[in-house]
Amino acid sequence: MFSHMMVGSNDLDRSKRFYDALFTAMGGKPGRMDEKGRIVYLNNGGIFIVTKPIDGQPATHGNGCTIGFAVDGPEQAKAWHQAGLEAGGTAIEDPPGVRQGGFGKLYLAYLRDPDGNKLCALHRVPA
Repeated sequence: MFSHMMVGSNDLDRSKRFYDALFTAMGGKPGRMDEKGRIVYLNNGGIFIVTKPIDGQPATHGNGCTIGFAVDGPEQAKAWHQAGLEAGGTAIEDPPGVRQGGFGKLYLAYLRDPDGNKLCALHRVPA
């Protein structure tokens, strides 16, 4: 359904340290700068980009927006969450764990990145 996700940042070096830690914890690779100065991550067929806003205004987080990252299991979600905290992220909502929802059991872990973007690591628990 989606081709890519992009978030704005006011400090690309700080964001690269943060997102490199997250993607490495998920088994991915560090991001690479493209010709436009954006940090690009390729992982499991998805594209995630971090950039300074093109309009020159400060980057702000989307209130009510969440970007979800699929992980292979609870251990990977825990590693993702810990890596994010150690790289300058902030824990939000409930601690990482299983939650029952309308789509079955989900293992969820939530963070805000250093620019305030809300992120979630998600693993669908087999029935």
